[in-house]
Amino acid sequence: MTVEIRRSSDRFVDREPGRLTRHAFSFGQHYRPDWASFGPLVCHDDHLLGAGRGFDEHAHSGLEIVTTVLLGELDHRDSSGTAHTLGPGEVAVLSAASGVRHSELASPAGSARFVQVWLTPDTAEGEPGYATTGVPDGSGLVPVLGAGAPLGIGVAGASYGVARLADGETLTLPAAPRLHVYVASGALLRFSLAEPLHDGDALLMTDEPAHEVTAGVPTQLLVWSFA
Repeated sequence: MTVEIRRSSDRFVDREPGRLTRHAFSFGQHYRPDWASFGPLVCHDDHLLGAGRGFDEHAHSGLEIVTTVLLGELDHRDSSGTAHTLGPGEVAVLSAASGVRHSELASPAGSARFVQVWLTPDTAEGEPGYATTGVPDGSGLVPVLGAGAPLGIGVAGASYGVARLADGETLTLPAAPRLHVYVASGALLRFSLAEPLHDGDALLMTDEPAHEVTAGVPTQLLVWSFA
């Protein structure tokens, strides 16, 4: 059983005109062998884009790409003919499969913040696909992706949920072989495993039992579980 805390200040940072990206795992020129992946999760980026800025058309293959918009709007276009604007609280899954090209740009109307995760799929074959959903209303950890959730993904045993906690509200994190908990906004109070966690911090748990966390202010958590 292990617990690792990755602070926002420890993330690898890239700055370009109109874009700030914080990488949780080794990416591009940023490399640490102990920060290469967490199970099938190989990329966990927090992006802030200026109005109309972002990523022009580029290629992917052999990845499941999950995007959660936190603020603003993100325009997605891809080589399969899909065109969709993701708003706050929406989640998209792009299955790159054998190959796809896409672009991601903040709406010209304003800036956007989104968290994007890349996962290694069980198979990289087939045609690319794109699907979206809003995060359903509900208390506790609301399922978004995986078995029984609105969206599927090509990684067996992977699930993703979002928890929106009020000040002082407690959430029981599930027991799992691997659990990745990201504080997208707000803060968690000190508990048995960690000092307080703030916006941009993450908990990485391996073979831990269920644990309770409590929000110190209104808080949003993005939670990945891997079997």
